[in-house]
Amino acid sequence: METASQNSLLDDSFLGSRYFDADYLFSQSAVYIKKFFALAFSGQGINLGKAVLFFLAIFFLTIICYTAIRLFEIRAKEKKHLQHEIEKYAHNKAEYEKHLREEIGGSKNERWSKTLTYLFSQHSSDWKLAIIEADSILEDLMGQLGFKGENLGDKLKSANQDNFPLLTTAWEVHTIRNRIAHEGLSFELSHHEAKRVIALYEKIFHGYGYI
Repeated sequence: METASQNSLLDDSFLGSRYFDADYLFSQSAVYIKKFFALAFSGQGINLGKAVLFFLAIFFLTIICYTAIRLFEIRAKEKKHLQHEIEKYAHNKAEYEKHLREEIGGSKNERWSKTLTYLFSQHSSDWKLAIIEADSILEDLMGQLGFKGENLGDKLKSANQDNFPLLTTAWEVHTIRNRIAHEGLSFELSHHEAKRVIALYEKIFHGYGYI
């Protein structure tokens, strides 16, 4: 009687298979869940769980230690590289300043020597004066080269890249000079920037053997 009832249930299930019968699957799931919890909370299961947790802890500690070591190595390399860049910059800066100081006594253009004297002053107002003086020297140079105009701006407008290759550089430094003249004390100029601008003027003057 019971066998017939079971066969009837199987016949009513999807495709006649017990693996598609909801009651069968539920009962089997309950059995396996009970077995799992019985194993998990048994002495053997607890020991196995502890072993798994222990190895996971070792694994993650290894990852943490490796990451920390690599981080220290990277920071050490960055510090070494930064120190090298600082030393290189300081060396180049010292060489440039040495070059400028030599030009103070060796330049054939007395106005340029005076300009460099302003540049090595401790006062920012003198740095601005150095740029203004350098711009005035540039205006004289442009006049000697045959460019016409009432001021340096007009002379630069009459030039082009063919007859004055450093025209872009000249416009850059002349623009800074104009800002100094128009903004006055409100224009902030660092010593580093003043040296950079004077170096650009120097590049132009050397190109024409003017200093």
